[in-house]
Amino acid sequence: MRRVVRGFWGPRVESVEELSERWEVTLQQVAGLLGEAAAGPGWAWRRVRASGADDAPLAPGREPLAEVLREARAADDWSDRVGTGLRLIAAPANGVRVEISGLAGGAPEFLLQSVVAAVDAPDGAEVPEGELLAALARAWEPDFGDVSDDDLLDALEDEAGYTVGDPVVGRYGYLSPVRAALVPDGIGVGREELPGGGLLLSLGGAPEVVAAYEALGAAGALRPLPRPLDRAAL
Repeated sequence: MRRVVRGFWGPRVESVEELSERWEVTLQQVAGLLGEAAAGPGWAWRRVRASGADDAPLAPGREPLAEVLREARAADDWSDRVGTGLRLIAAPANGVRVEISGLAGGAPEFLLQSVVAAVDAPDGAEVPEGELLAALARAWEPDFGDVSDDDLLDALEDEAGYTVGDPVVGRYGYLSPVRAALVPDGIGVGREELPGGGLLLSLGGAPEVVAAYEALGAAGALRPLPRPLDRAAL
């Protein structure tokens, strides 16, 4: 089964050093959480090059991350407004494959910054979805985030009017502090306040997610950031 863990936020200008610190924490957390499921023989991060060149091994540590981020910023088409992109994959191990991509550190007017972790695992494999979303939230401080798959997003589009690009929740949802303050009582089967005041919600299956999405929308907790973008979070 393939599931996607995502976080989104608005403009937040950051240096290569700041971004490499966030990336280092992210990779350590993801590898640690997947543990026995993916950290077996052959587990390693590899960089996917935008140019189409062969994947390149990524040495552990913050400085190798800073190097590839500097390389991305030296590319002809790089824009400080758009941000700095990075895409990494973990070599398959024990049937699990992880791909993480991010676009961060910029000041866009319309396109949100993001980090996305796609996890492919055999049916029945234990994948700590909530913990993965919490790890991304702690590392990147997004405005909102979710754990979803194609079927769940289709249900939200068909039954609740969800539009791609708008704030959304999935089986798990993360909401930044201002959004969290608008969450009505009784939403979800579990909730956890994260450092900084953000809220991690556990919402259940598709029917429960659709109902929660509608209730959160009515409460104002899922209203989009204003355009042109002028802040990282609501």
